[in-house]
Amino acid sequence: MSGRQGGKAKPLKNPKKKQQDFDEDDLAFKEKQKADAAARKALAEKAKGKGPLVSGGIKKSGKK
Repeated sequence: MSGRQGGKAKPLKNPKKKQQDFDEDDLAFKEKQKADAAARKALAEKAKGKGPLVSGGIKKSGKK
């Protein structure tokens, strides 16, 4: 038996990612996405303590 056969296998290395070239449109789009995500997160934090947005529909009274 070889020394490594029963042990944990060595993980394969991932190839290095290439640096991408972005033009002005791509950079503007990414900035817009970041701004939208930040606004959405802020809105979620603001609405967090207010309870559910949708009510349960028709409310039934306890009377029969």
